[in-house]
Amino acid sequence: MRADRLVAALLLMQTRGRVTAADLAAELEISVATARRDLAALATAGVPVYPQPGRGGGWSLVGGARTDLTGLTAAEAQALFLLAGPAAAGSPELRAALRKLLRALPGTFRADAEAATDATTVDRVRWGERDRPRPAVVDLLQAAVVRRRQVQLTYGGRDREPTRRLVDPWGLVDKDDVWYLLAGTERGRRTFRIDRILHAAPTDRPADRPDDLVLADAWREVADEIERRRSRTWATVLVPERFAPILHNQFGRHCERAGDPVDGRARLRVAAPTPRDIARHLAGWGTLIEVVDPDAVRTELARIGAELMARYAAAPSGARPARSTAARGGCGT
Repeated sequence: MRADRLVAALLLMQTRGRVTAADLAAELEISVATARRDLAALATAGVPVYPQPGRGGGWSLVGGARTDLTGLTAAEAQALFLLAGPAAAGSPELRAALRKLLRALPGTFRADAEAATDATTVDRVRWGERDRPRPAVVDLLQAAVVRRRQVQLTYGGRDREPTRRLVDPWGLVDKDDVWYLLAGTERGRRTFRIDRILHAAPTDRPADRPDDLVLADAWREVADEIERRRSRTWATVLVPERFAPILHNQFGRHCERAGDPVDGRARLRVAAPTPRDIARHLAGWGTLIEVVDPDAVRTELARIGAELMARYAAAPSGARPARSTAARGGCGT
């Protein structure tokens, strides 16, 4: 897990004073290229590491070797715990390591470092989007979560006029490169998609955050509710076993096993808001996938196939097919 390596790299530098990417790679059993990326990630996050070029060079902490974490500044401690916190949710070993690191910090740094640990959580199951750039406002919102300060947002929403809202930031969620802010408002808990935040300005007003809040648990409740709204129609399909992981990746949470294989094909259930949405996702698979039920999805697939046949089947090679009524008005796929 990457956060484990980042913590280990930092501790190794404190112990030895200076390490090369090759040293780190050998110690952690990773490639030299990965070691270089990890060291660069520490620097980008605000931990004061810097490279020394030339023979005998390597990476060091600004100010020389340190024997314990009491040499970290408040900002450095926050940066470290922001990096390691999200991964700790799925790693008992990392949680134990963070507790030990937390006890090693000066008391004045401890509260902010602990807040940073639970400022962000990671949900790696995607909702159809990936490889999106990290919004620049994430850093500002993370700082507001750690400092417990209210934020004034201008939020665009979907198909809505922008609105201004004063929120209590509770934490951020990285859902496979799509970022969300969980926050308290005058109407209760709300979820904001960060790439729809048009402007964010921290205030000096203290923010309320439930003392018993566990960010990962709160996000799970939000995600479950969204899943219920997004998966109103389920279909049972048969697909060659070797393609089952690809279909699962396509549908994410909305794909599950539905019993024993049939004639060497995996039996899966997939979901989307409507039968037409399911058919749109499956049409490109052609005859590789057989839809067992419901009839509504089978009907939509037949409709899509008929429209494609009408448009392309009789077109001479190299000729541009005439626009059909469905093409002019949109085929609904």
